[in-house]
Amino acid sequence: MPVSTHQSQDPSLVALGAAIRRLREAKELSQEALALMAEVDRSYVGRVERGTNNAATLTLKRLANALGMTLAELISEAGL
Repeated sequence: MPVSTHQSQDPSLVALGAAIRRLREAKELSQEALALMAEVDRSYVGRVERGTNNAATLTLKRLANALGMTLAELISEAGL
């Protein structure tokens, strides 16, 4: 569910999104490529990376797997 632009972004969502972006860029993947690998929409990946979308656990697991890691490793990378 997208976070209202009138609300401040949750620091955990921002940290998670930043970790996903950092890992994606390190693997030289576009948002589109990551989205295709994780079977989600590209715009969804963008919202997650910006911290404006509270991603479901299964979606985060798909993104982590597409990045070659476990969900636990992704959460750890985000410092959560």
